[in-house]
Amino acid sequence: MRFSTFFAPTLKEAPKDAVLKSHIYLLRAGYIHQIGSGIYNFLPLAQIVMDKIKTIVREEMNRAGANEITMGFLTPTSLWEQSGRYEKYSELALFTDKKGASFVLGPTHEECVTEIAKTYIKSYKQLPLNLYQIHLKFRDELRPRFGLLRAREFVMKDAYSFHDSLESLNKEFINMRDTYVRIFRRLGLDFRIVEADSGAIGGSGSREFMVLAECGEDTIVTCAKCDYASNIEAAVRKPKTCDEIAPQATSNYHKFETPNVKTIDELSKFFKVNPFYLMKAVVKKAIFKDSVDIAIFFMRGQDMLEDTKALNALQAIDASVIDIADADTAFLESYKLPQGSIGPIHLRALTSSRFIIFDKELENGEDLICGANEHGYHYVGVQLEEFDDLYYRDLVAVQEGDSCAKCGGTLRYSKGIEVGHIFKLEDKYSKPMQANFLLSNGSSMPFTMGCYGLGVSRLISAILEQKADEKGCVWGAVSPFKIDIIISNMKNEEEVLFATNLYTQLQEKGIEVILDDRNERFGSKIADFELIGFEYALIVGKRLAENKLELIKRDGLIKTEYSSVNILESLLGIL
Repeated sequence: MRFSTFFAPTLKEAPKDAVLKSHIYLLRAGYIHQIGSGIYNFLPLAQIVMDKIKTIVREEMNRAGANEITMGFLTPTSLWEQSGRYEKYSELALFTDKKGASFVLGPTHEECVTEIAKTYIKSYKQLPLNLYQIHLKFRDELRPRFGLLRAREFVMKDAYSFHDSLESLNKEFINMRDTYVRIFRRLGLDFRIVEADSGAIGGSGSREFMVLAECGEDTIVTCAKCDYASNIEAAVRKPKTCDEIAPQATSNYHKFETPNVKTIDELSKFFKVNPFYLMKAVVKKAIFKDSVDIAIFFMRGQDMLEDTKALNALQAIDASVIDIADADTAFLESYKLPQGSIGPIHLRALTSSRFIIFDKELENGEDLICGANEHGYHYVGVQLEEFDDLYYRDLVAVQEGDSCAKCGGTLRYSKGIEVGHIFKLEDKYSKPMQANFLLSNGSSMPFTMGCYGLGVSRLISAILEQKADEKGCVWGAVSPFKIDIIISNMKNEEEVLFATNLYTQLQEKGIEVILDDRNERFGSKIADFELIGFEYALIVGKRLAENKLELIKRDGLIKTEYSSVNILESLLGIL
């Protein structure tokens, strides 16, 4: 490729709304063009990088025994209604054709692929089977941002496996985990495999693949002593204990006047006790499709509610809950709940909500202080074992410094970008969609399924967030061209002839090479090389008269001098 005919519209300045370096460089270097909110056109450079990522993904998926297919961008709404996900998936974009038929713009393809299996797989003899695609997706993100990291339209590799048993699924789960490890290692990424929440996809056994990056939207919890790693949404800890003196205890809790005491800090100072012995209430709105209800979560005073855990706890009670939101003062007042004094004792007199949930670390909690559901009053000496039918779930957000549940080591935070996610779906989709197969004894049962997602276009940004430097893009294995031959002076016939001949020779050897034959200043050509991030640049300049050439490795901007006499052999050895 000659740079003079290559479409790479570079910019000197970054657009004002671009914040992350990946977003800035992809726009400035002419990789992408924004055409709408969260919607981007992929220009030639981005297309080359994405094709290289796709090639690596394809090679490893095929190596793992998966079969590539392509499913339609549109999925009939009826399939989503069959699976039970139509009312719950908040990012659906709908399409209605001229005949009035309703379709979903594919955000993910569990329903579609389950229908394929239902149609064609009739016997256990046809299992296991893994089907995958690399396809465009659309999710109606409310707040698309950060370029390709949170776009509405994106390219994804999604795979789905079908099995006759959980044992078979577990084997494929490991196979896909190992496949993803190979993919991300080939891309040269520093990543972690973490335990995760299954989210809108559902299922169990969820694992995320996180590229470590300071800009990451996800908080990763890791142990300083062992290999434990988890997304904060699913992280667990060793239950906390406290050696400090407990508040006055009695078998019969009693009420204390606590004037103007509303916060945990104020309550701790008032009774001179550790927040460990305080039971606080966090009130949220449980959101349904057409209504809201109150949800009250109880935990120890020093703890924070993790919203994803809270939502999962609500959905375990009522699957039609679609989200949670903060409760404002007006909402609390509508339920006649005294802000700062809410507690579980006699709470049913104020609300009939089904959603009163206790953190599991409170189970059989002793010598607790909690709100008395009356302004300016709290109960002391509460023993939770005295109360029946309390609903316990893991609710708390793990904090830095907490103890690892696996080994007791210290937990710490880091930031990551989710680039892959694998699930054990089991029969979440096959059962409601009646996707069954026949066993050897002639009986019928639903497929056991797995799901394996990988963000192809998201990886473009993730690579840059981890590898890019202050000059521009660094790509490693997926650089758009292996080498950029830069002609320093287009008026120098000797330089032009030498560079052109070398360019032709490298092409004939199958090397990805671009010849910068533009009538631009040498400084501009170097700046574009650094910004775009070709793997190497070979400078054909005035020292050619001395048989000297300079090779620059983009990663680290390492410069090495070579003889022009045997430069082809030298480059072939490097490239």
